[in-house]
Amino acid sequence: MMKQRQLNIVQLYPEQMNLYGDYGNAQIICRRAELYGYRAELISYNSAPDMANLVKADLILGGGGQDSGQRAILSDLVKLKSELPSMIETGVPMLVICGLYQLMGHYFQTGDGDRLTGLGIFDAVTVAGQKRLIGNAVVDAGDELGVLVGYENHSGRTDLGKEQAPLGRVIKGWGNDGASKLEGAIRQAAIGTYLHGPVLAKSPHLADWLLARASYRCYGEAKLEPADGHAEKELARLEQLSERARQIALTRPQ
Repeated sequence: MMKQRQLNIVQLYPEQMNLYGDYGNAQIICRRAELYGYRAELISYNSAPDMANLVKADLILGGGGQDSGQRAILSDLVKLKSELPSMIETGVPMLVICGLYQLMGHYFQTGDGDRLTGLGIFDAVTVAGQKRLIGNAVVDAGDELGVLVGYENHSGRTDLGKEQAPLGRVIKGWGNDGASKLEGAIRQAAIGTYLHGPVLAKSPHLADWLLARASYRCYGEAKLEPADGHAEKELARLEQLSERARQIALTRPQ
């Protein structure tokens, strides 16, 4: 009997960075991995003693948090300055939302004027604005990732460097800064975005994109197939629920 393939899913700082349902992304990734026949191991990284957990990550997730949460993790985050960018360069897929997206850029300047130094994985800087950017968001992420639907609630205005590719263009909502019509950032298989929701509930194809890259990196196989007939039916049912949620988000006022 063939041994079941395993994917190690690491969630960054779940104790501090878990606003607006972002933990749901981890649950969705794990469930979909199981439906595709993988054993999903969900692992937390909260501080440097968990480094052994981080380095065995096949896929990395991180959520949003308040300024206080960003400050709380900052002294530990700098300890990842070498390890995490190196993992991204080797193709480890990553999805980080809002507060952690900001800290994966060069810095986030808070409303108080404090500059929180990030890891520079994305060529981006963020400065807090006076008005929060709130509402349902729809993003055209191109042919490969399609249309993404989520919910945004952030004060940060993120400015991308000239060579930094955005995740996509805003169809509805505010995006990175409320003006450029750009949303998020992408580098290798690492994605930063302001889309909460959790975003993977309304955009399950993004979850599959991340899983396919994790699978290819680990096992040389990027094609995802339902584990059995029950899994196929469950995936179809989840797609129906996702489509219903997407349609509601599309029709609601911003």
